[in-house]
Amino acid sequence: MSKSETTLSKLLVESKCSQECKDDLLSSLPRDRGFFAEHLYQYQGFWYTPNLLKGVLYSQKHFQAKDSDIILVSNPKSGTTWLKSLVFALVYRQEFKTPLESHPLLDNNPHTLVPFIEAFDFNAQDTSPRIFSTHIPLGSLPESIKESSCKVVYCCRNPKDAFVSLWHFMKSLFLKDMVGCTMEEMVSGFCRGSSVYGPFWDHALEYWKESQANPKKVFFVMYEEMREKPEECVMRIAEFLGLPFTEREIEDGVLDGIIKLCSLENLSKLEVNTTGKLVNGMETKAFFRKGETGGWRDTLTPLLAEEIDKMTEEKLIGSSFRFFC
Repeated sequence: MSKSETTLSKLLVESKCSQECKDDLLSSLPRDRGFFAEHLYQYQGFWYTPNLLKGVLYSQKHFQAKDSDIILVSNPKSGTTWLKSLVFALVYRQEFKTPLESHPLLDNNPHTLVPFIEAFDFNAQDTSPRIFSTHIPLGSLPESIKESSCKVVYCCRNPKDAFVSLWHFMKSLFLKDMVGCTMEEMVSGFCRGSSVYGPFWDHALEYWKESQANPKKVFFVMYEEMREKPEECVMRIAEFLGLPFTEREIEDGVLDGIIKLCSLENLSKLEVNTTGKLVNGMETKAFFRKGETGGWRDTLTPLLAEEIDKMTEEKLIGSSFRFFC
């Protein structure tokens, strides 16, 4: 088995999807070509690999949210790792008062500290408040999340940057040869919505609309805004979570310390994020590249960028929501 095949099997574990899942569910779902796996399957309007779908179904059945829980949500490659580190650091800032000297983020990848609920390990959380993350679309969230008073923070990114980040993420995991697709083919799939947890635009719009209708439940933040004004955004998130920074904390440099600790520039240089691996065998360095805004210009041709822009314009018809350019 090649290195790319080994990595793919660890990530997707398609062969481990239960026979019941394959026979009773997958065969009845719409199917399209996948770029992370041979096929993607549409469930409740969104697309998944068999393994990810199994995680969604498991979380829908078994995840029991508490009112004190914090759920971090994003489209794939839309600031997930950074959001996890920032929220973890601000929530537990009293327990770890010297973040630049001794902090769990110095020795643990953010994905270890804040698990995905579709990764089956949510029962291991015994802290309060519990912090989880997910890429699951709003309509497919476990009912306990919808019915409880837990808080949801959604991070949204420009679709062109999110796509390019996904493309490079695939290459960093040696998946390019395995999926056997060109960038043009992948852009086409992305635009028709056939990508992991896609359609990208529907995913973001659902959460944005919910944040407008229920602002005490869902907080919506743009990745580009976080890069431009990290202090302001972190303070707003803290306020939303009921954990506002005091003037004394700001004067004492607590906020600045968190921003510095969690900066992508700092996290990407830590040993745990350069040589470490997650429990599924994924190398932690795969989660860190440039993190730039507008970096898509270095990868996408004008024609491919225009294709994504056209789909964005079409998806936003009738909505006041706009992505950062």
